[in-house]
Amino acid sequence: MTGWQTLFYKEVSRFWKVGFQTVAAPVLTAVLYLLIFGHVLEDHVKVYGTVAYTAFLVPGLVMMSVLQNAFANSSSSLIQSKIMGNLVFLLLTPLSHWNWFFAYVASSVVRGLVVGTGVLIVTTLFIHPSFVAPLWILVFGLLGAALMGALGLIAGLWAEKFDQLATFQNFIIMPMTFLSGVFYSIKSLPPFWLGVSHLNPFFYMVDGFRYGFFGLSDVSPWLSFGVVGTATAASGVMAVYLLRIGYKIRS
Repeated sequence: MTGWQTLFYKEVSRFWKVGFQTVAAPVLTAVLYLLIFGHVLEDHVKVYGTVAYTAFLVPGLVMMSVLQNAFANSSSSLIQSKIMGNLVFLLLTPLSHWNWFFAYVASSVVRGLVVGTGVLIVTTLFIHPSFVAPLWILVFGLLGAALMGALGLIAGLWAEKFDQLATFQNFIIMPMTFLSGVFYSIKSLPPFWLGVSHLNPFFYMVDGFRYGFFGLSDVSPWLSFGVVGTATAASGVMAVYLLRIGYKIRS
């Protein structure tokens, strides 16, 4: 195995060894959201005129699980290594910053997609999802997980303790995720909040992903693809730059 593949294998093994916590728990959380919101709103809300609310909710919950777990994978791994002091052993290796980037982001993509697939499989017990444009599902799933893996790298490099990482997650990641249209169509919002939602890149990830299921969305999937692709590239460039200069890990 090459260097980055070895690090990738180590990162995948790290979360898989505690799979009950890193995979099963997020799946259970998503199912509880589905049961509670679906039960309360199923008879009161129709989205896009024809889509049942529970069916509408499933793609949003799948993508939310992908995003949150991809971010958690790279960010938690780095902060744990920094606090426990074993990051020095990784710094002693001849791995380049590109090796670090590919290994951490790829492992985050794997964790995000594993959890998202688990959520999708379990939710089939309640609904029978349609797959109108499966290629869009795959594209937005991969891009969203890669974006959050890169953001997790940035957060993990910046944070020096768990409190700082929790601040990043609770005040940036979580609000942007919950305000991205996971539980509602943004067309139901007042004009001000509708405009704010269009500034949230997480909205485009969820909306584009949902288009793959129904062939319906709040904005064009090509617009979503452009926004998400640009955001992924920008976060990737930033993460690679911070790794190259050894930001908070070589001083």
